[in-house]
Amino acid sequence: MGIIDNINKLFDHRIRLGIMSILVVNDSADFNRLKELLEVTDGNLASHIKALEQAGYVLVEKQFIGRKPNTSYSATKVGKAEFTKHIQALEKLIKK
Repeated sequence: MGIIDNINKLFDHRIRLGIMSILVVNDSADFNRLKELLEVTDGNLASHIKALEQAGYVLVEKQFIGRKPNTSYSATKVGKAEFTKHIQALEKLIKK
């Protein structure tokens, strides 16, 4: 087994890495909070979240708070497990 086997290509991009980093340590985060923390545009954030959602790594919840729509995101169990494997693989690679 090679040292890069568990590196997940989906987490190669810094924005997706950032999204997962935030969601793994928090129960959830809404769109504006992610946008603020990552300093990205709406479209950029939305496209990266969509990729993570399609992979089953992120759960999207839409609701209304008062009259305002609110979209929040959380990491799924699969997403957390894959992200943990990815981080462990990076750590292993760095220690080689």
